Amino acid sequence: MKTRPFGKTGLYFPSIIFGSSALGNLFQAYSKAEKKAILKEAFSKTSPYTVFDTAGKYGAGLALEVLGEFLEEEGIPQEKVIITNKLGWTRIPLTTPEPLFEPNIWKGIKHDAVQKISYNGVLECFEKDNLLLKGHVPQLISLHDPDEFLDKAKTEEEREGLWEELLGAISAMSELKESGMVKGIGVGAKDWKIIKEIYNQVPLDYVMVANSHSLIHHPPELMDFLELLRKDNVGVIIAAVFQSGFLTGEDFFDYKKLDIADPKDQKKIQWRSLFFEVCKRHDVAPFHACIQFSLAVPGVTSIALSVNKPELVEKNILASETSLPQEFWQELKDKSLISGLPYL
Repeated sequence: MKTRPFGKTGLYFPSIIFGSSALGNLFQAYSKAEKKAILKEAFSKTSPYTVFDTAGKYGAGLALEVLGEFLEEEGIPQEKVIITNKLGWTRIPLTTPEPLFEPNIWKGIKHDAVQKISYNGVLECFEKDNLLLKGHVPQLISLHDPDEFLDKAKTEEEREGLWEELLGAISAMSELKESGMVKGIGVGAKDWKIIKEIYNQVPLDYVMVANSHSLIHHPPELMDFLELLRKDNVGVIIAAVFQSGFLTGEDFFDYKKLDIADPKDQKKIQWRSLFFEVCKRHDVAPFHACIQFSLAVPGVTSIALSVNKPELVEKNILASETSLPQEFWQELKDKSLISGLPYL
């Protein structure tokens, strides 16, 4: 796979990095054998190293645990894997029949998780996550879900208090970078406006924009922010380009099951039907269009894709390296399915 500089981190990233939510049993439980097969395929199809994005939130640490065990069992050295780890959630004992931190999302897991965004909380997450990774220290760390963290505030005063905790968490990450423990720090969030708010106050080496940029949703204000990041040489990863599988035909959108009685969901489904018609006319697979659309954005280095089947690894890599005809993009523009972006 071809690589390019990832911001100012000194690292080089391929177009596709591997998400790990399936390793944490997102939406369904996968066997250890299934997960090992996915990981083996990822390493066999990438060189000279493989890049994984993970988080303590995924399966309440299960994704970290599975990845760490695989790296140890296979004897994969540190220089053969780059790990970006999102900090802010850590596992706790499961005391209820089902986990409480994200009900009905993670299946068959044996722990719960709690959000810990603060100076000490992030350091705790970093230490515990590294233990689960069997000593493979992530080269990059980011703050996970600061948008959800701030949303807990009921008053402006409460938000100011949470904001100070958030800045403390970033300060802890900065110290880890200054000490040489990691090469870069960032923020990963579903609400890109929170990423921008943080970036306006503190320097970041990279960002992960999730659930915000896709074929169906790419507001001009976000595009302006991505252009600012490009000019500032900040690494950009786009995640959730399929909108939880919706753009490839699944029944979820942003981790929530669609309600066909909801007018907003009806509008999304109508958009998808028109999109699928254009794809069929041009013999383009919807997943291929999603991948190419986000990679086309100036300044975007990589997209993070979680795969739940080994055969998807090579398909996604090939899709990232194969451009689509201009006529396809033009028809999407003509039908107002995407904005008239100048680079497409």
